[in-house]
Amino acid sequence: MLLWINGPFGGGKTQTAHEIRRRLPGSVVCDPEHVGFGLHRMLPPGLRGDFQDLSAWRQGVVEVLDLALTKHDGVVIAPMTVTDSGHFAQTVGRLRELGHDVRHFTLLAERETVLRRLRERGLGHLLRRVAGRNAGPRRESWAVRQLDHCLERLGEPEFAEHLWTDHTTVPKTADRIAVLAGLTLRPHREGPLRTRLRQAGVGIRHIRLD
Repeated sequence: MLLWINGPFGGGKTQTAHEIRRRLPGSVVCDPEHVGFGLHRMLPPGLRGDFQDLSAWRQGVVEVLDLALTKHDGVVIAPMTVTDSGHFAQTVGRLRELGHDVRHFTLLAERETVLRRLRERGLGHLLRRVAGRNAGPRRESWAVRQLDHCLERLGEPEFAEHLWTDHTTVPKTADRIAVLAGLTLRPHREGPLRTRLRQAGVGIRHIRLD
């Protein structure tokens, strides 16, 4: 089974994916962004647009996830924002055509909720305090510019199942996905402090400044 977790940038996809992996034995996170980062590094800076527009990204993601789903004995989790109908069909849709059990979920939240999460995630908050209010990874600014488009597109029926996360926690969101997918997660028994520290670690490991 593939759990594709969609949503706006800063919507909690990566945190939720790693929460599920932590509590679901045998599961793995296969992040489609890494294919895009590799393609960007192969290109001159001036040619680095949206890597999702490259057919190599869409084909590469399908090939890698197909391999993981075929050879790995466990649930595969892919946290990735996809808002273009054509790109969605050529990734999620193509994997379904290949016969894989793909469960797609879109994490949604109100605009102000996502903006707050973008400000607080990873080292963004720390960098702003050290270097000035508007400092921070360029990727955070890009995410803000894409936010309205993401929320509008991802609210469409084609991107269901929709899960609203404004008033819930990452562990509870993971629980909801598991129930809808027919999976059983280990109980979440961490205290609030340990959970926050672990989630901060996940955020830091996924910060990109290039």
